[in-house]
Amino acid sequence: MPLPQSYVNLSFFQPPAFLMIGIPGLKAIHGWIAIPFSFMYTVALTGNCFILLAVKRTISLHQPMYYFLSMLALTDVGLTLSTLPTTLAVFCFDHRLIGFNACLAQMFFLHSFSVVESSVLLAMSFDRFVAISKPLRYAAVLTNNVIIRIGLAIVARATVSLFPVPFLLKRLNFCPGKILLSHSFCFHADVMKRACADITVNIFYGLYVVLSTVGIDSLLIVLSYTLILHTVMGIASPRERVRALNTCVSHILAVLVFYIPVIGVSMVHRFGRHLPHTVHSLIAYVYLVVPPVLNPIIYSVKSKPIREAMLRMLRGKRQG
Repeated sequence: MPLPQSYVNLSFFQPPAFLMIGIPGLKAIHGWIAIPFSFMYTVALTGNCFILLAVKRTISLHQPMYYFLSMLALTDVGLTLSTLPTTLAVFCFDHRLIGFNACLAQMFFLHSFSVVESSVLLAMSFDRFVAISKPLRYAAVLTNNVIIRIGLAIVARATVSLFPVPFLLKRLNFCPGKILLSHSFCFHADVMKRACADITVNIFYGLYVVLSTVGIDSLLIVLSYTLILHTVMGIASPRERVRALNTCVSHILAVLVFYIPVIGVSMVHRFGRHLPHTVHSLIAYVYLVVPPVLNPIIYSVKSKPIREAMLRMLRGKRQG
């Protein structure tokens, strides 16, 4: 796309817009790719909204475990809505332009919701630790006020961590000929590589954010489950051991669904420069689209109270 001469001649250049490729090399079948993406977005939004409504309408689910699950579902809705408009615009309507400031805003919300999701998974692991290790004090430790404070701390942490990122990008001089983004959304690693300036500060700050949020969270989750296993192994009855561990299965699956793609994205961006751009793009889509789709499926299948509450809602709608 030719750029106005007035932009090209400036010594400091920021593109008026970026051009999103979607999936490199697959433009000819974007119309077909839109079908599974539309299906996944529908499943993600419907499933997570059902969980939120099920917890809200079912008094027996007004417990810390399900409040944290509601936080996870709300985060997945936010993450889905962060990428949905541009992804469907690219694949369905071939509308590939996104304004510079709109791109930075999308990037902020996209990465913020990822940090929030990591933090919520950590909070859920703490919930499981307290429930198994100190069952008699569970209600006293995780009161409603404590849960609200944890939620506010999670949001504040993500906001403070990601707030500098758009401003660090706005100070950069970008290349007039490098406006193509490798995805259908604005990914930090992708956007900063379009700059014609030294991006060392951006790289190190991005690394700091990853290590101080997702990195620390993953280590603390591992620590939580180490302590949980230590507690479970001290239970005399094998049946009670299995019962205690079964309460953690859904959360463990949600952790794996989130962190495996995170590790994949990190490895590919740092060590996979020789890989085709299609691989980079597909891993980013798995990281951002798949967890919001699978989480409600995992919890509706593995959690009997959630499954029953959702079925009651469906039956109630049919009867109404």
